[in-house]
Amino acid sequence: MQTIAFNTAVNDLKEMKFTKAKDRVHIPHLHGVGANRNIGKKVFEEKKEMIMRQIEEKGNFDIAFVVTSASGGTGSSFTPLLVKEMKERYDYPVYCIVVLPFREEGTLYLQNAAFSLRELRQSGADGVILADNQYLKNIGGSIQEAYNGINDMIAERLLFLLDALDSEMMMVTDLGDFKTVMSGGAGLATIGFFRAEKEMPIKTAIQNALSPSGLLFSTDVYDEASRAMVIIKGDRKFLSIDDISSEIEKLSGAVGHVFKGIVVRNGEFPQVLSVLTLESAHELEELYSVAVQAIHHEKAKKQRVEEGAELDKTFSQLEGLEPEY
Repeated sequence: MQTIAFNTAVNDLKEMKFTKAKDRVHIPHLHGVGANRNIGKKVFEEKKEMIMRQIEEKGNFDIAFVVTSASGGTGSSFTPLLVKEMKERYDYPVYCIVVLPFREEGTLYLQNAAFSLRELRQSGADGVILADNQYLKNIGGSIQEAYNGINDMIAERLLFLLDALDSEMMMVTDLGDFKTVMSGGAGLATIGFFRAEKEMPIKTAIQNALSPSGLLFSTDVYDEASRAMVIIKGDRKFLSIDDISSEIEKLSGAVGHVFKGIVVRNGEFPQVLSVLTLESAHELEELYSVAVQAIHHEKAKKQRVEEGAELDKTFSQLEGLEPEY
């Protein structure tokens, strides 16, 4: 597995804790693009060949994941253009893991997220996996906890998925199955995960991986999902086929087809990963509603400033006066 990190803000690159320095690529543009997607798009076009050369030097792959923030200027503007470029140049599938903003982060971030997601749907991406800071704050308790936890949660799920798909399985699911799952629904998905810290029934572990506390994005699994993949790891003594089949049948009765894989790991407590493609997403509809309000708010502010009515009225009070000393 190869990794590479791009950013226009050098300080953001420096603050990355777990990415090797040689894999961090600064795209020169002062100190970021200031949350402005229009500037970000211009920078990408200017530096496109440099960016693509960095990717090509990593070699050829079976699959690529682009992990990005939908709210900042660089991530929200670069990602749709980067994915489009990758799909035109390479044969492997490209999936995006997109982090949505806290709703209180401000109007600019909300509108960035809305436009970025729309462009990602049009970019040719093979699927978009949603992770929501707001949702993780709601179930975790604070903004700081969500910030601190979301990178770990995404990495844990992604590494589990890649490791499992490359492992020998008692019950097999593979990369082809993952592609089939991700091609379902509306091109959107989320991932759930649960790792037991003690002995417990496997059915409980599966239920936890599908529950709100296990998901990265708020969704009613049994109402909004259209396809699923469930991968289970653990010691053989925890892997009751009857209990696994019972939970999978319950899920498939609601969402349709469910791919399942079982990896035997001696001495390990149950771990369960769920990949769920969505045919609808009520929470995303809510975000877009708030984003539209944010866009109208910014537009009205800009119009008032351009008209200058309020400030002209203020300055006009000095008409005919000179300072007295």
